[in-house]
Amino acid sequence: MVFRREVRRSVAIAVALVCLAGCGSGGPATSADGGGEKEVTVFAAASLTDTFTELGRAFESAHPGATVRFNFGSSATLAQQITQGAPADVFAAASPATMKTVTDASPAGAPVTFAKNKLQIAVPADNPATVDELKDLADPRVKVALCAEQVPCGAAAVKALGAAGLKITPVTLEQDVKATLTKVELGEVDAALVYRTDVIASAGKVRGISFPEADQAVNDYPIAALGKAPAGGLAEEFVDLVLSQQGKDVLTKAGFEASRSR
Repeated sequence: MVFRREVRRSVAIAVALVCLAGCGSGGPATSADGGGEKEVTVFAAASLTDTFTELGRAFESAHPGATVRFNFGSSATLAQQITQGAPADVFAAASPATMKTVTDASPAGAPVTFAKNKLQIAVPADNPATVDELKDLADPRVKVALCAEQVPCGAAAVKALGAAGLKITPVTLEQDVKATLTKVELGEVDAALVYRTDVIASAGKVRGISFPEADQAVNDYPIAALGKAPAGGLAEEFVDLVLSQQGKDVLTKAGFEASRSR
């Protein structure tokens, strides 16, 4: 009997010690920074897919146990999702206007412009319609894809075409720049107006043609940690990475004009 009482007493002490270590908060033990696996959710413009994916891997390497979750898409769509309550820690937009939609609706850190991007004409590698300049897109025989006007790449196209005094009738309007570029890659259109970074990312599937009016439709890319970010400090650290020299190098390599580093 004495032996059994000693066993029960030893078990009780062991349980008490475990609870002192981790049960006081009603859950498993955590470190001062949250401990365990941490996650930061980044909503980013579709044109940032390749660069942010690379930066996400670098972030995870520098933060063992952390995971970066991305939601890439049209900046306008992402802004709508965030204002409707989608859980996001960081927002990187392809235009100040879409960023303002978010910052006007909810608390956020001050947006910082971290990159600029410019349009090019994307044509298939063999350029069957022999497109050489912007005015060629006004030829009704040339099938053109554009981004929808409400998304940043579409708004930039409207500015560029307006600066050239051109009116074109696209055969399709896409919801983000990646979808627009895909139309060219698949040979479904003869040309499209997309960002030069997307032409570079296509790795030779399309050819890019620069045009002077693109200088009047340059897109600024702002980034901000959201005020109600579930990940808190990790969100700020991801923003810091994007604004760092490392982030600048990744963006520049992809064809962006990186405009800020820390």
